[in-house]
Amino acid sequence: MRNRGIIWDVDGTLVDTGELHFDAWEKLAAEIGMPFTRADFAATFGRRNPEILRYLFGDRFNDAEIAEIGERKEGYYREEAKRGVSLLPGVQTLLDAFRERGIAQAIGSSAPRGNLELILDLTRSRDYFTAVVAMEDTQRGKPDPQVFLTAAAKLGVEPSQCVVFEDAVAGVQAAKAGGMKCVAVRFAGHHGEDALRDAGADRVVGSLEEIMAAEVLKLLDQ
Repeated sequence: MRNRGIIWDVDGTLVDTGELHFDAWEKLAAEIGMPFTRADFAATFGRRNPEILRYLFGDRFNDAEIAEIGERKEGYYREEAKRGVSLLPGVQTLLDAFRERGIAQAIGSSAPRGNLELILDLTRSRDYFTAVVAMEDTQRGKPDPQVFLTAAAKLGVEPSQCVVFEDAVAGVQAAKAGGMKCVAVRFAGHHGEDALRDAGADRVVGSLEEIMAAEVLKLLDQ
């Protein structure tokens, strides 16, 4: 077993692709004649497509239709993302610092694997991650801890020795439910500081430029 691990959420944490996702959901909703608001986006951000679609549309669609609709939405998202996506402030410094310390890192995301592969390629960050856990690797979405527990298992690190980077309330809740420490970042602005603290975040920062790798790892000693 490795001693310690870092698990990264992607959307809103590693990169800010929120507006790309909102535009894709808005386009999809218009196609199927259903409304989609900023409030809907905030309420579902950080969750898997099956849970989002059931939240938005109830039992209107069966499982096969939900899979097709979700993939259609992700197709719209990926087309826009290909125009360019950059790592958020402070991310590169932390990725390098953890690697220099020999700390294993993983992706733990509700996004489909195709989205994650695209983001890792666009940001040239793939080599930092020992494991990538995507929507397809889980049966339960955040706030269930399955995605982070799966990532910890792939890293070979006990959950109690992992720190999760998140930006969504559901993600913070998932990290804490898995027995992990959590640093929440507000840069993308989907959830406020109070909401993230109430969800259990051990540290809330406006940007990842505000925290150093040594401070993150110190959380594991608390």
